[in-house]
Parts: sequence; C-alpha cells; structure tokens
Amino acid sequence: MKSIFNIAIALCLCLLSAQLKAQNKLIGLDKLINKTDPAWPLVQKWIESAKNKVEVLPVDTAKANEVLYNSQMTTYATLGSVIYNTGGIMVDNGWIRILGSGSEKLNRNIAEWNKGKTIKEYGDNVPYLLIADDAVGGFFAINYGGLGPDVKNVYYLEPNTLTWQPLGAGYGEFLVFCFDSDLAKFYKGLRWTNWNQFIGNLEGTKTYSFRPYLWQEGTDIEKCTRKLVGIEEMYRFNIMKSKEINADKGIKKDEVKQ
Repeated sequence: MKSIFNIAIALCLCLLSAQLKAQNKLIGLDKLINKTDPAWPLVQKWIESAKNKVEVLPVDTAKANEVLYNSQMTTYATLGSVIYNTGGIMVDNGWIRILGSGSEKLNRNIAEWNKGKTIKEYGDNVPYLLIADDAVGGFFAINYGGLGPDVKNVYYLEPNTLTWQPLGAGYGEFLVFCFDSDLAKFYKGLRWTNWNQFIGNLEGTKTYSFRPYLWQEGTDIEKCTRKLVGIEEMYRFNIMKSKEINADKGIKKDEVKQ
C-alpha cells in the first residue's frame, strides 16, 4: 500500500512539474499588449469601409486578457488585436463567424476552441490554428506547418470536398477578404435560395448539416435536407471524414502508379 501511495505522489508531482513548465514558457500579458503600435486601428478602418455587413461583438476586458494570454498572441498583430478588442466578428449576418475572445452571441473563444483540437495545452506548438467557421460547416485556419509549406497563410476546409484549400492570404488579408470580397461567388453552390432568412438568428455554436452530405458526388444543395448541429460535432465529423476521403484518394493514386 505504501509503495502504491508513493507512486501516486510521484505521478502527481510529475504532472505538476509539467504544468509549471508549460506555464513558465508562456509570455506574460504585459508583453503581449502593445500600447505603442497596436493593429486594431487598422482593423477598424477595414471594418468601417467594409462592403459586406460586419458586426463587431462586444468584448469583456477580463476575458480578453485571459484569451490573449492563453493564445499567446500580441496585439501588434491583427489576430491578437481581434482577440483583445472583440468578442468575435460576424460577417454577412453571421454566415462567417470570426473568433475573438467570446461573447453572448458567439459563445466560443479562439483559445478554448483550439484546445483539444489543434493543441493539448496552452503554449504547445500548433500545426494549424482554427480562427473562423461558417454556416455550412466550413472551417478557416492559419497554417503553422500542419497544412502545407506556406506557414501563416489561411486555409479553408471546404464542406463540399473536405479538403484544406489554401487561400493564399495571411490573417489580415483574410479579414479583408471577409469584409470586402464577393462572398456569393466564393460560396457558389454552398448557399441555398433563401439562405439569408435562416442565418440572422443562427447561434454561434451551431451550423447546418446536409443530407446528402455536401461532399458526396453530384450533391445539389437546393435538393438537400438540412438540420442544425453543434459546431463541435461538425468539426470532429468533418475532420474524421476528411482523413478517410484523402486516405482513399491516396490509395487510388498508388494503385494507378502500380
């Protein structure tokens, strides 16, 4: 019994030591908040001149501090400025949800949302960082080496192919794309006729799921049935199916070579 007790204590001490090491490698909040040259004024200009409808969600200062620290972003960068100054940003009546520090309308923050998906603990090296998603189960992420060689560029996990597509843009350019681009053109084939009647009251933790699945060959979204599902459920399902689909494609390529 004594040896078992000693082992339990040793395990607890190891876990505590690991947690302390993780905390020690995190940069302090005072160094993350840039008071001389923050990016937020530039983002505000983009929002003020936006062609698409943009709603900046209210920010809770205490929560913003916590999320900025956990995400280890500086407000000198556009991503850090969005975290620190917004509870999130809704584009096109909420069709696109850009993650910030969380709010009542978008009850998710960028740090917690990535934990358990792209990282295990705050401060871990991240293969990609989930930054936004949309009403049809598409996900946007910054690549940090896990999606391709173009580090710090944004990728889109298409719901109709379940492949990560490079957008050829960094985070700041991604914001401008959301604010100013022709979203109807980008989402061609992914918006049903009266989609805008359903999006205004869509919860930030929900997205639409379709049957047949959008990634099935020949699917016409106008003929699909749809239902609301949790965004967490949709992400995990899409990632699982994406791996299956791409693995199958890999097998087919090998078979062709042989």
